[in-house]
Amino acid sequence: MAHKVKLGIIGFGTQGSMYAKFIKDGMVPNMEIGAICDIDMSKKDVAKVAYPEVPFYEDYIEMMESGKIDAVITAVPHYLHPEMGIAALKHDIHALVEKPAGVYTAQVKELNDYAVTKPELTFGIMFNQRNNPLYKKLKEIMDNGEIGKVRHTSWIITTWWRPQPYYDQSEWRATWGGEGGGVLVNQAPHQLDLWQWICGVPESVYSKVAYGFKRNIAVEDEVTAVVDYGNGATGVFVTATHDIIGTDRFEILGDKGKIVVEDSLTATVTRLKKEETELSENMDMEDVAKLFMGQMNVEELYTTETIKFDSPWGEQHSGVLENFAANILDGTPLLAPGSDGIKGVRLANAIHLSSWTGEEVSLADMDEDLYLEELNKRIKEEGKFAEIKSNVSNSIV
Repeated sequence: MAHKVKLGIIGFGTQGSMYAKFIKDGMVPNMEIGAICDIDMSKKDVAKVAYPEVPFYEDYIEMMESGKIDAVITAVPHYLHPEMGIAALKHDIHALVEKPAGVYTAQVKELNDYAVTKPELTFGIMFNQRNNPLYKKLKEIMDNGEIGKVRHTSWIITTWWRPQPYYDQSEWRATWGGEGGGVLVNQAPHQLDLWQWICGVPESVYSKVAYGFKRNIAVEDEVTAVVDYGNGATGVFVTATHDIIGTDRFEILGDKGKIVVEDSLTATVTRLKKEETELSENMDMEDVAKLFMGQMNVEELYTTETIKFDSPWGEQHSGVLENFAANILDGTPLLAPGSDGIKGVRLANAIHLSSWTGEEVSLADMDEDLYLEELNKRIKEEGKFAEIKSNVSNSIV
């Protein structure tokens, strides 16, 4: 290994300080902290106590021009991810953006398009759940066709309970102008990514979304979305922030089996000996009666496997950091390429747009201008933030 990647951490809040600790504790052996940046100068004292040898900057451009770093991670509000990603690449610095990649597809597309012009640089996204060994295994099972083509998917993920004081912490939280949405852009981006990563990108979506349903906020706290994969295959995504009990259940039904995931910890994989259609056509009613009455040996029809992995706290995030650094140092393939970030943003945008228009929205040719127009209407109604008027790159030095 030639050297360790020197990481510049932009934003020294909860996430940024967590990444710094992972590196300090040796959880990312091919990376070191090159610099820390935050506009809140009170963070400087905190950083200096924990990392006395690490330079601190108030301006991220100044940090990028310092020569102290090889790469950055953008642990900052969502709207800033594309802007800072492009700035890093312009300064010939590798970029790892936090999730979501941005708030709306036009700004993420600009980031992706610019990254294409810098193929020598590494561009990644912090989709740490792709490093969850359980979901990596399910991705492998689906890619290998072990349960056949998707017929239906369902993810109920309501373990995001947030009380009102959570939203009252700051003026920007749960706002259209500050965060760009609610549960879809703040809590659930990992599931939106995994859903598409494992099951495939849907063709269209229709949604019913409640805004400020059980919380005093302008953005969404309850979502039900139905997607169409084509050829009759469908999927459902349900999420909320007002369910104190919470459910995390992910199901994938295929032509040749089924996967059921509980609490993102345990997966039950059922593999049919023959495709379901063949069983339907060839099973006589006597066998059907035995099946319904529990008298048939089901091992003749299918096998069942239970998959469970232990994933220590921090391992998933630190693994993405290590993989990102490895790609820089020796070309190891990226687990989460930055260009993939637009898929989750597009789906979240389409879910919003469908609820605003009452119509089904195509993901292939979603009206990005209409989305931005509708988003700006809501930002204007809030009266707290400026409307979005210019391209990302216009504000970058």
